[in-house]
Amino acid sequence: MDITKDIRPLTEFKRETSRFVARLKETGRPSVLTVNGKPSVVVMDAAAWQDMQDQIDYAQTVAGIRKGLDQAHAGEGIEAAVLDEDALNTAD
Repeated sequence: MDITKDIRPLTEFKRETSRFVARLKETGRPSVLTVNGKPSVVVMDAAAWQDMQDQIDYAQTVAGIRKGLDQAHAGEGIEAAVLDEDALNTAD
């Protein structure tokens, strides 16, 4: 992906918002908007943003599962049956 195509001045975005929004929806790629030549904000289509959030959630879930499996293989943690017994004993 050539991100240099997606870097534009904020003033251009303000002048041509409709064109920008159409391009964001069409490409699904975010645009970096600059102020005084420096990156300032990123704008993107809502559907593309949601897809990105879903990918982040998935990656975090996979990382958590891997961590739990690694801990289990290392003999760390407590078995669920022990936790259930403890919960029942403290409820009385």
